[in-house]
Amino acid sequence: GVVENHVGKHTEKVVYLNFIDGMTLEPNANDQRFIVDAWAAGKFNLDVPKYCVTAAATVEKLNPGQAPCPWKAVLIVPNDHPDVPKAAPAPECCTIQ
Repeated sequence: GVVENHVGKHTEKVVYLNFIDGMTLEPNANDQRFIVDAWAAGKFNLDVPKYCVTAAATVEKLNPGQAPCPWKAVLIVPNDHPDVPKAAPAPECCTIQ
């Protein structure tokens, strides 16, 4: 791969790592977030953990010198995932922060 450095202002402070196969989150202009469809990494035989760590590192690099680092990561997983709390709020998916 190639690392490219760009200059600009970003406000993303949250990485959403979506593990629900076939689902993509819509961007929200009022809630700046870096959305990663982690499920897609598996479709292309990519290293999923490395893909997710790279996504989180990208958000940190977009906001150099700003605290807190690392920013918050939100995992979006199916409700039947073993790490989902017993009282999952959504019928089809759950977030783990």
